[in-house]
Amino acid sequence: MPDNKIASSHHYNIAQLRVEFWNNLKSESTRLVASHRGSAQEKDHKQEVRRMLKEIEGVECYFAFPGLARTTALSQMLERQEHTALSNKIAEITKNLVSDRYRSNPDFLEDDEQGVDLTEKGEAQDGVKKNYFEVLFLEDISVQEESRLKNDLREMQKSNEQFGYGIVVQRTFEDAMIALLFNSNIQAVVIRYAPQYHSKKITPLIKPFIQNVLKLDFSDVQQSELGPILGMLIKKFRPEIDTYYVTDTSLNNLKDSTLKSFRRIFYRTEDLQELHLTILRGISERYETPFFSALKEYSKKPTGVFHAMPISRGNSIFKSRWISDFGNFYGRNMFLAETSSTTGGLDSLLQPTGSLKKAQKMASDAYGSQNTFFVTNGTSTANKIVVQALVKPGDVILIDRDCHKSHHYGLVLAGAYPVYLDSYPIEEYSMYGAVPLEQIKEKLLKLKEAGRLDLVKMLLLTNCTFDGLVYNVEKVMQEILAIKPDMIFLWDEAWFAFAGFTYNYKQRTGMFVAQKLYEKYRSNSYREEYADHIKSVKKDELPRMPNPDEVRIRVYSTQSTHKTLSSFRQGSMIHIWDEDFRRKSENTFMEAYMTHTSTSPNYQMLASLDAGRRQVQFEGYELVEKSIEMAMVLRAKINDHPRLNKYFDVLTVSDFIPKEYRESGLSEYYTQKEGWNRMETAWEKDEFVLDPTKITLHIGRTGVDGDTFKNKYLMDKFNIQINKTSRNTVLFMTNIGTTRGSVTYLTNALLKIADELDKEFLSLSQKENKIRQERIHSLTKDFPPLPDFSFFHHSFQAVPGVPGGNIREAFFLAYNEDNYEYLPINQCLAAMENRTLVASSFIIPYPPGFPVLVPGQVVSDEIIRFLLALDVSEIHGYRADLGLRLFKDNVLNRQKTVTSMGSMGNAKKKLIK
Repeated sequence: MPDNKIASSHHYNIAQLRVEFWNNLKSESTRLVASHRGSAQEKDHKQEVRRMLKEIEGVECYFAFPGLARTTALSQMLERQEHTALSNKIAEITKNLVSDRYRSNPDFLEDDEQGVDLTEKGEAQDGVKKNYFEVLFLEDISVQEESRLKNDLREMQKSNEQFGYGIVVQRTFEDAMIALLFNSNIQAVVIRYAPQYHSKKITPLIKPFIQNVLKLDFSDVQQSELGPILGMLIKKFRPEIDTYYVTDTSLNNLKDSTLKSFRRIFYRTEDLQELHLTILRGISERYETPFFSALKEYSKKPTGVFHAMPISRGNSIFKSRWISDFGNFYGRNMFLAETSSTTGGLDSLLQPTGSLKKAQKMASDAYGSQNTFFVTNGTSTANKIVVQALVKPGDVILIDRDCHKSHHYGLVLAGAYPVYLDSYPIEEYSMYGAVPLEQIKEKLLKLKEAGRLDLVKMLLLTNCTFDGLVYNVEKVMQEILAIKPDMIFLWDEAWFAFAGFTYNYKQRTGMFVAQKLYEKYRSNSYREEYADHIKSVKKDELPRMPNPDEVRIRVYSTQSTHKTLSSFRQGSMIHIWDEDFRRKSENTFMEAYMTHTSTSPNYQMLASLDAGRRQVQFEGYELVEKSIEMAMVLRAKINDHPRLNKYFDVLTVSDFIPKEYRESGLSEYYTQKEGWNRMETAWEKDEFVLDPTKITLHIGRTGVDGDTFKNKYLMDKFNIQINKTSRNTVLFMTNIGTTRGSVTYLTNALLKIADELDKEFLSLSQKENKIRQERIHSLTKDFPPLPDFSFFHHSFQAVPGVPGGNIREAFFLAYNEDNYEYLPINQCLAAMENRTLVASSFIIPYPPGFPVLVPGQVVSDEIIRFLLALDVSEIHGYRADLGLRLFKDNVLNRQKTVTSMGSMGNAKKKLIK
């Protein structure tokens, strides 16, 4: 008999375990039907089905479908010897669970309970396609009372309504938290009166998945306080959910924190009908898409276009004899919605007052910001807007050197002085990691010693990086604010827009941490903690906690919504949590926004940002968890399969993050022997963590470099698009659009590539094999050195010997062609023996995709050796036929004199002041 026992450690989350469990149960029930009546085989299969049904009850009690009632009914069918009917019912449930069909038509649930065959049901009644969700009720009631509650609420739901819901009842605080963790269908919670705390139904099967719940300890809290505490925790773990509280406590005795935690508070005497209508109203408000809906309505109106845009309404497209195929490809709605109008229900992005203003406010609520602005030119533009809005010429910015090039160009536009921070190198895979906190503090303290701390305005870091490295945002902000309490933080979250919708990730986002620290620093408990900390700080030490009387929370995040969530290309957002925004930054921000934002923004892109917001508020939690699950499945498949791990390695935590930055000790997410390691502690404590949805595949043993593997194998043969390559790696990404079919297709493609490589290796001659082995050795053992940022030439240093350079001055100095010359790169090392080489342009090789040289930077030996060792075909700012563009020596000498005079003038001004 097959072993159907499922080990929790070999599943990333409960959703993966649940689906596999029902599939195994379906197979086992089929074997039960096929066994001979009264045989030992039948007895064994029956015992196994009984065991599996009992075990799955511990999971299904947290869901409305199939739910505890249906699994109990299945057990009863088993005991009545109704084996065929049981097998059919299990197959039916499994089909609807795996396909999500029950959520497309909630009437299935009611029909199923009444014994109607779901497989014969058609579409929803009256042609209305309903959106299904579940409501969690927390109250210690009897089974009979639960049944009555479900029946009463079911009768209130009308067949022609847009929304339909199922009911999940939990009786304890812990069980409610588990249900919220497991069940992504839950969109509303009703807490009735005072619940018990401890669960009585936690089984070994689910225990590994609920560590965040078990770490909570409110067992010593008064029972009457548990409801309000749960309301506050829901706002922390799943803030998109509507929460309601039913109580007998008078309004005068309700705490402010309780009033803020719930959408509405009911009293026992109020009618259940009012609760039902309030739940639907809450869902309806979240479902609203102000701009998308306005655009749809506008497209239905008959209009006469005597304005710009012949393409509007499709008039210049569908009448054409030559480009009508363009219209047919996109469809009429695209062109009906194409307009330059800002009236008729539409709005102006530059000065919104209607539907766009409301859409941005709803996005702000969804992402946890104080203000959110839509950007239709991509995050490259969003980055420039924020930098230009917050810094002025002469201000100093601490910035990671390997950030996106838009930040470097933003510094040129703003005239700010960058202090470049170096990420630790990962030379084995030709990539960089992230910037250690100690290095940031070291640079900041050097500026403080030089008397330039007041000029430092911003810390700019990429979170997460291209390769998936994520900062401990709270730790960084807390320790930097201890040195400079008014520091502005710009977190480039271009690849991290999805992170706000599941808790492990959320706690490392700029907006979540900003809100958390704002509340923390204004609490009495923090003042006491700070006072104790100051007493413990030794004479030669620096405080690690900010002064609550001085600290200001000023955080900006730029996100490429289109990269990881649903939006058309270039759809991005700027999220702001700045307590000084109105007082200090709003005017300059709006000027920068006006500077970089088109007066003709793409309405389809704006509508997609609006619709995408609705999606993440309803199913962001589920979709993000699924994308992580897909990544984990792919990692495990490659790790475990002997034909795949012959050539490929999935790089894991210890490959990317040195041990000293991993306080938790977590070195990998998965091993074939141990299964999945839980990541909660690492994401809470470690200085850096690895986002598992960024899957870096080491391909050195194939003897093929990353660029060739991408083009020759993945793209040309399988049409597989990937994110990035290095010398010996390729980077895959899962996102909310990744399906099991996509993962299976990629796995099959890698298997075929492995087979092809096997055949290719066998066909090599002795000489060819030697060449291939040398290539493998080069890709797995010989690593080109990864250079750090050298330094700015003294001609462009803000203050000699102090971090910070005038990149703007160097950039525009090269506008005069008499100021620079070209030098072939293979002659640079010899030339450096007699002169100092200074770059006059950005040099950006792809990969890694960030500047290894910026205007005004001294060219070092390490940088030249790195460029010579690179085997990439794309280097922006470099012409192979001419060489590196460098400043002439006489220009540098002349510039040195100007800079010296400028420094003397600044010193004189400071003395007078």
